[in-house]
Amino acid sequence: MGNGGSLTLVPTPIGNLSDMTPRAVEVLKASDLVLAEDTRTTGNLLRHAGIDRPMRAFHLHNEHRVTADLVGQIQAGAHFALCSDAGTPGISDPGFLLVRACVEAGLTVSCLPGPTAFVPALAASGLPCDRFTFEGFLPHKKGRNKRLTALESEERTMVLYESPHRIVRLLGELMEHLGSERPVAVSREISKLHEETVRGSLKDALEHFTANEPRGEFVVVVGGKG
Repeated sequence: MGNGGSLTLVPTPIGNLSDMTPRAVEVLKASDLVLAEDTRTTGNLLRHAGIDRPMRAFHLHNEHRVTADLVGQIQAGAHFALCSDAGTPGISDPGFLLVRACVEAGLTVSCLPGPTAFVPALAASGLPCDRFTFEGFLPHKKGRNKRLTALESEERTMVLYESPHRIVRLLGELMEHLGSERPVAVSREISKLHEETVRGSLKDALEHFTANEPRGEFVVVVGGKG
C-alpha cells in the first residue's frame, strides 16, 4: 500500500449505461476529483448516476503537462478517480502516464473491473481466446506496414481496434498480409442498440463493410497463423 492519497481507474460504459457498476458509482462519489478524458461526456454520466463531484480534464493533449501536478496532489492525500470517454482508462485511452508516475512515487493505484470493448468481442468471436495479442489501433502512417508485416507470423489470435472511417482499409490490408481466407470476427457498437458481429473470412468481412456503410467503433478479431 502506498502513502498519501490514491488513484482509482474507473471503467465506464461503452454503450448501455446499465453496464455501470454500483462499485464504480461508489468510488466516483467518494473521490475528491474526477479526472475525465472529456468533461462533457463524463459529466453526462455523472448526472445520470446522480453523482456531483468536481472534474478536471485529463486527455492526450494535456497529460504530459498536468501529470506532475496531479501526482503532487495525490501525495498530499487526495483521492482521484480517472475516467475515459468509454471503457477502461489506459486501454487505447489516456491513463498510462499518470499510472506510471503514481506507481513510481509509491502511491496507491487500483483499477476497477468493468467495461472494455475487446473482451466481449474476443469472447464472442468463436476464435481461440486462450492466447491472444492485443494490438489496439495500428499507426496511421509511420510504422503501420511494419506492424502488419509482423502480424504475418503471429500464431495467436489478434485483436485490433479501428474507426468506421478506416475499417475497410484495415480489412483490405489484413487480406494482403494474411490472406483472404483468414478467419475474422468484426464487432461494432458493442453493448449498444445496433450491436453487430460479422464472422467469416477477411474477404467476407471486407465485402460486407464495402456494401454496408460502416458505423460505430470496431473491434477486429483475427485468427492466428495456422
